[in-house]
Amino acid sequence: MPLISRTSAAAVAVGAIIGVSLTLTHGVLADKDQSAGGDIPVKDLQTFVEILNRVKSDYVEPVDDKKLLENATRGMVEGLDPHSSYLNKDEFKDLNVATTGKFGGLGIEVQMQDGYVRVVSPIDDTPAAKAGIKPGDLIVKIDDTPVKGLTLTDAVSKMRGDPGSKVTLTIAREGADKPLIVELKRDIIAVASVRSRMLDPGMGYIRISSFNVDTGENLNKELNKLKKEAGGDLKGLVLDMRNNPGGVLDAAVKVSDAFIEKGTIVSIKGRDPSNTREFVATPGDLLNGHPLVVLVNGGSASASEIVAGALQDDKRAVLMGSRTFGKGSVQTIMPLQNDTAIKITTARYYTPSGRSIQAEGIEPDIALRILKVSKDEQEGFEMVKESDLKGSLHNEKEKLKEKKDADKPAEANAVEAEANAKNKDTDKKGKEQQSLAESDYQLYEALNLLKGLVITSGK
Repeated sequence: MPLISRTSAAAVAVGAIIGVSLTLTHGVLADKDQSAGGDIPVKDLQTFVEILNRVKSDYVEPVDDKKLLENATRGMVEGLDPHSSYLNKDEFKDLNVATTGKFGGLGIEVQMQDGYVRVVSPIDDTPAAKAGIKPGDLIVKIDDTPVKGLTLTDAVSKMRGDPGSKVTLTIAREGADKPLIVELKRDIIAVASVRSRMLDPGMGYIRISSFNVDTGENLNKELNKLKKEAGGDLKGLVLDMRNNPGGVLDAAVKVSDAFIEKGTIVSIKGRDPSNTREFVATPGDLLNGHPLVVLVNGGSASASEIVAGALQDDKRAVLMGSRTFGKGSVQTIMPLQNDTAIKITTARYYTPSGRSIQAEGIEPDIALRILKVSKDEQEGFEMVKESDLKGSLHNEKEKLKEKKDADKPAEANAVEAEANAKNKDTDKKGKEQQSLAESDYQLYEALNLLKGLVITSGK
């Protein structure tokens, strides 16, 4: 924004409060409406000043001038789109801390929708995630305060508080017949944005829960840890970005670059040429070309969509899950002179093929339903055998087998014992897979797909 416009607006607003005439700004303001980027239209500014004066003189209680101006600024910026906002000193400080991966609160990414606070995604291992809050939940009340009528900033402020203090959220959830009331204890949110483990011999799993300044470096560390555990090289990897609300753009570029050898990762295009840029991959694939399966869902937004879109367009990975959130815009933090800032949308981002994700999201290559497999249901997958039936007849050969076993030499018994041990190991793996299907069916399916890709890839 041109400096002269900021100065003029402030001068008029303050001048109106202390009774100074509008003629002070003569020569700066236009006499008629101008297109975007032109001078401020006099008539509209006069209306703004009139409202300020009316509020000061007629509102039921005295209002501080600074508060009025801050509210006006906040409304101007937040009225642009759901992601633009004015940040006072405390909010600006909190945002700077959040990008480093440690901050206070509930661990929940939210935005405004129809006057309510909509959950974009809870962050892993935070009070919100542990309480079972889900993407798409609408927060309708915070403690005893209805959310309707609050700004997003006001709502977020009410959810903040000292670690250990409690807050009660009333939530409307699709499919629920009545509101859900959830009590949460605030905590210091120290996000481990990247975690890993082995799913099967040679089959790795990496979970990215958000993108902060250290995510790219931490991904490299976790990959090296998995490679070491796999004996030097991984056969394949599942990259889980479900319920990842996004974060720092540069981190998304680094994560994509870890697997893509060459070409465009993402491009951003804004009205200002300075906000137009293309990010290109550097040579090298940390997975050495081995198969990659990426899990996404409706809680995967922004930076996670950049990674998913880049890997999909490059045909470097197979995407599984459900359509992503669809936040295809870039926000820029612009510090102001009084230690405050504005966060405004400055560009849209596009995948390597030129797709805009804004309000569309990314459609996975393989759609997965949200399915929870209970223990009883999982056991139902196994066919019932005759020997399982109560009172079934025993096989006549069983007695002969028992007699032969008694007459076997020790060496033969040892060989059979080894075979039985292998069978037990197989049974153990089967139970582990059953447990995975029960706890996370989508991950279970991703692992099965990864195994198939490893076989067909010939690596």
